[in-house]
Amino acid sequence: MGGELVTLFLAGDVMLGRGVDQILPHPGDPTLPEAYVTDARTYVELAETANGTIPRHAPFSWPWGEALHILGAAAPDARILNLETSVTESDDIAPGKAVHYRMHPANIRCLAAARPDACVLANNHVLDYGRRGLAETLDALAAAGLRTAGAGRDLDQARQPAVLPLSGGGRLLVFSLGMASSGIPHSWAATTDRSGIDFFAEASDVAAAEVAGRIGRAKRPGDLVVVSIHWGSNWGYAVPRDQIRFAHALVDGGADVIHGHSSHHPRPFEVYRGRPIFYGCGDLIDDYEGIGGNEQYRDDLRLLYFVALERDTGQFHHARFFPLQAHRMRLRRASREDSEWLHEVLARTSRAFGTRLALAPDGTFTVRPPQPV
Repeated sequence: MGGELVTLFLAGDVMLGRGVDQILPHPGDPTLPEAYVTDARTYVELAETANGTIPRHAPFSWPWGEALHILGAAAPDARILNLETSVTESDDIAPGKAVHYRMHPANIRCLAAARPDACVLANNHVLDYGRRGLAETLDALAAAGLRTAGAGRDLDQARQPAVLPLSGGGRLLVFSLGMASSGIPHSWAATTDRSGIDFFAEASDVAAAEVAGRIGRAKRPGDLVVVSIHWGSNWGYAVPRDQIRFAHALVDGGADVIHGHSSHHPRPFEVYRGRPIFYGCGDLIDDYEGIGGNEQYRDDLRLLYFVALERDTGQFHHARFFPLQAHRMRLRRASREDSEWLHEVLARTSRAFGTRLALAPDGTFTVRPPQPV
């Protein structure tokens, strides 16, 4: 850590299963229990039809592309991402779901290539292949030395934050929870005698008070707290009032960063009481390239989020967003035109929250704390 700032890298949905798994060195069984697509290789073919040939048995770093260079140059103090896939060979298909994601455990090095410090798991795909699949996912991540939060072999484990030591003292605590609004089945909730995720049926005041209580019991002087939440619909820029109220209540209860995800594209960004709130980080890696139907949202455009906090107070100092584009199942830098489009959309939708995003000459977006009037 340099100086008096702590810089965090936050990523939205990292979906390394299905089509992405098929281009990696150890592709798993491509069979899918989907109504329209029964072979995961079809998603690779759709992407190739859109943008050109994709190598098979690609290096583990392939899906990350230019993101790895940006991460290396930025050198954040911690890297946090939403891992939205099971890591398993289990065939215990979760019933009643339209989409199922799994990555072969031998491809775990693709995830490790980004060197995440915490993988949050409370989402609507981590149990796509049952509780046996969840157990294998937890084992595979632990064997790779990757910390997790949001899922466990019982409720107590699912609620435990990932604890990351910070240079110079103190800790970063990463809590992870998922909500029904993102499509998580109620049956995936962990209990005292059943594995699962830290699940909430709704973003209620009672739920916010419960999470805030956990923050208060775990947070020590010098600690910083990230609460990562999988919530909301896949498309659209409107943020429901209950989500805003929930996020504000968590900040009031001691959270320093709210890391929201589930939407396939970026949603508004807010700074509330000196604390950053990401209502939806959008996808970072997936196999949606070539799938039509929601072109107006430009879900091929992705963002890397870097947020700097004051070390002693946790106050928001600044944020920088790097626009990328998915192309041939690999992340590349977005064009200037695409960066300007994404900036305009995110600046416009965030304006209601008092946020001002500046477009830098290099195509990145910057946010500074609101200035007093």
